Amino acid sequence: MAKIEQDLQTPEITIGSEITKNRKGTYFKNSSFQIFCFSSAIILGIVLLSIIVFIGKTGLLVFEDVSVTEFFFSTTWEPFDEKYGAATFIIGTLSLTALTLVFATPISIAVAVFIVEVAPDSVKRVMRPILDLLVGIPSIVYGYLGLTILIPFIREATGSIMGDGLLAAALVLTLMVLPTITRISDDVIASVPREFREASYAMGSTRLQTIFRIILPAAKQGIVTAVILGMARAVGETMAVVMVIGNTPQLATDLLTPTSVLTSNIVMQILNVEFQSTWNYALYMMAFLLLLISMFMIIVIRRIRTKGV
Repeated sequence: MAKIEQDLQTPEITIGSEITKNRKGTYFKNSSFQIFCFSSAIILGIVLLSIIVFIGKTGLLVFEDVSVTEFFFSTTWEPFDEKYGAATFIIGTLSLTALTLVFATPISIAVAVFIVEVAPDSVKRVMRPILDLLVGIPSIVYGYLGLTILIPFIREATGSIMGDGLLAAALVLTLMVLPTITRISDDVIASVPREFREASYAMGSTRLQTIFRIILPAAKQGIVTAVILGMARAVGETMAVVMVIGNTPQLATDLLTPTSVLTSNIVMQILNVEFQSTWNYALYMMAFLLLLISMFMIIVIRRIRTKGV
């Protein structure tokens, strides 16, 4: 009798042991995954902080030999004469970014609106993959196209001797950031509730009125985020800009004057200087300025997402 009772209880004990073992295994896997994720985040934060500290610390060494006023407000960049005025490159960067913003923003939003609100499904299925493909094209390809196609066209159209400058660089950057801004704006506009459109049409609004008075205001927060992300890419772009802007350390008097920006000046000169030199420290300070600009844009995006615009 005791043997029979023991046999009846054995399966329950075995099943209970298996459940306990599975729970312990699941708990171990979850704990290990949490530790891995937390460690990865900590390592990423340490690496990012190290980069910021290294670039900033190295860049600030320039002010041991160059005054803050000269570096930020002088337009004379002659390293062989120990003159390190970076105002030309700072103004050039801001001017190029602003010009790209003027070109890219209305075109990108218009394309996004067309895809979501106007284009038939067959066109949407073609345009969206094309835009995704354009995002993945290397920047040097855009720069080469600008060098071989755009600049000769500008020379013929304007009669300019060189053809390179802010206009060529802004047009190339517009083509580069347009897919990014368009795809994000596309997703944002498509996420506007359908009820908004139906209510607008029910009130007698036309499609154009619905787009400008209902849909775009509702998607404003996401569109601003898309534009800032696009400008962040434009600010940090190097190779494409180097190939079409002229790389001359002078202020641009017009859109067809060869000039230079922070990124192009760094990449053109960083390999020709000694590490422990004022020239090198000045280039690192320019890199630190680019890093600060990018961080500022990221902070603005996070503020927009938190509070809206």
